[in-house]
Amino acid sequence: MVDKVIKVAGKNMVANKIMKEFISKYYPIIIAFVAMLYSIGLGISGDTESAQYSAHWPGTILLFAIALRQRRTT
Repeated sequence: MVDKVIKVAGKNMVANKIMKEFISKYYPIIIAFVAMLYSIGLGISGDTESAQYSAHWPGTILLFAIALRQRRTT
C-alpha cells in the first residue's frame, strides 16, 4: 500500500516538473495565443475597432519574449 502511494507521488512530481518546464519555456506563446483568441472573439462579436487594436498584442508579446531571452546570461 505504501509502495503504491510512493509510486503515485513520484509520478505526480515528474508530471509537475515536466509541466513546469513546459510552461516556463512556452509561456509567451500561450499568452500570445490567448491574446489572439481575444482579438478574434472581439471581431466575431462585431467590435472591430477593439479587435484591430488588440490584434497587435500577440506580435508584441512574442517580440518582447525574444528580446528578454536574448538578454539572459544563462
